[in-house]
Amino acid sequence: MYQRTNNYPRRFGGRCDSAIYQGGCGSPRRRRRKHGRASYLAGLLLFAFVIQPAPAQETSPKPAKQVFKSSLFVPPDESQTPTAPAPPAPPTTPAAQTTTARRPITIADAVSIFLQQNLQLVAARYDIDTAEAERLTARLRPNPQLNVSTSGIPLALNGPLIKEQTYDYGVSQTVELGGKRGKRVAAADANAELARGVFETVVWQLTNDLKKKYYTALLAASLLKLAQENQKTFAETLQHTKELYEAGEIAGLELKRLEVEKLKFDTDVANSQRDYEVAVRDLRVTLGGDYQTTDIDVAGTLDYQPYEFSPDELRANALAARPDLKAAQLSERAANASIRLQNAQRIPDITVGAGVEQVPLGTNTFNVGVGITLPLFDRNQGERAKALIDRKRAQTQQQLITNQVSGDVDKALVAFELQKRRVELYRSGVLTKVDEIQNLTEFALKAGESSTLDLLDAIRTRRDTLASYYQALFDYQMSLLDLELATATPLQK
Repeated sequence: MYQRTNNYPRRFGGRCDSAIYQGGCGSPRRRRRKHGRASYLAGLLLFAFVIQPAPAQETSPKPAKQVFKSSLFVPPDESQTPTAPAPPAPPTTPAAQTTTARRPITIADAVSIFLQQNLQLVAARYDIDTAEAERLTARLRPNPQLNVSTSGIPLALNGPLIKEQTYDYGVSQTVELGGKRGKRVAAADANAELARGVFETVVWQLTNDLKKKYYTALLAASLLKLAQENQKTFAETLQHTKELYEAGEIAGLELKRLEVEKLKFDTDVANSQRDYEVAVRDLRVTLGGDYQTTDIDVAGTLDYQPYEFSPDELRANALAARPDLKAAQLSERAANASIRLQNAQRIPDITVGAGVEQVPLGTNTFNVGVGITLPLFDRNQGERAKALIDRKRAQTQQQLITNQVSGDVDKALVAFELQKRRVELYRSGVLTKVDEIQNLTEFALKAGESSTLDLLDAIRTRRDTLASYYQALFDYQMSLLDLELATATPLQK
């Protein structure tokens, strides 16, 4: 955090605002000289106090880093080598002050919780369970059939009904021909593999979406911390201005301007607070589980780590790892298995039966029979045609995704390179310069050669520059995640 001295000696040659302050206006020249001498002596003392540790500071090649010790970003040194700043504490929020402490989670923690609790993934897993149940059904054989019948019952229902009737007892079994059972099992296995491939596609897409929401919350946290730092800096400046006004060093107009300017800093903090709370709650919904008990904060920083990728290697990895392409290939295999099954369905099954005929007061006999359906009209033409159409659809989808993979990788790689160049423009020295501008403006204010409004302008410049830099880091991470989505390969280290 910036180290500031509240008692800045300041002299103004302007006229006092009589409507605001009247005690120092219209005073004799002797009093004015007395005040001027006192201010001059105080300025010399403070200047000597500030300049005294200068030789020790000159030995340090990185003076800009001292200003950013507690910020989210540590500016690069003169060689602009990337450094990993220490993770900051979660931003102070009203919710955190009134409730129990939130649990800070990293992006790895978020992915782990997501894979266990997300309700969309839980629902998608049921499709795999359904496919496994269909595999059990496919292995089953037709059940045998038991037949019991009687004949010879008189229409008048008179006489000995039990002794005079003929009873038939039989058992029949359907025998599947054409290898239907084996082909049915193969089709069920292919559909189960397809269900797993679709589930992997869902996991791949939703996990990438989770990471983007995590970095959205991380950006909001960085901007909130920056807004709180600016608010604190402005509060110190406003307090110093009030002290100067009470001492008769400045006019009341400048104090009024600062009091109006305070609303902008407070509004910036309120807006950043709102964005952070909304982003964290959106992340809580995505993580799944019990929303009421999931009270979290994001941990980490928007750090920059350069990457170099080979386009050919990325395309090869994408063609080998994309879950949607694998699902399209599995869909074609399932369609081929369905074609073989539907072709086997046109072959009729036979039914084999055997039984006993019991004749009262006569000779009991055995009977054996075979039944078969004659495929004169229905030879499963419709289902066979549908299976062929499904295969053509799967082949077309596979070609479409193959072309789409190459396009996705090229677009994501171009966007990544542009975002990388954008971040490196900020790291080429701009961040250090805006910090130096604010430090020099503070020093000039202490020496009485600058105004408070100049310091506010320097603070706003640094705020806008750092906010733009955080946004550039966020866009860089988003482009990296888009590249991960296009290649289905983890790229972050």
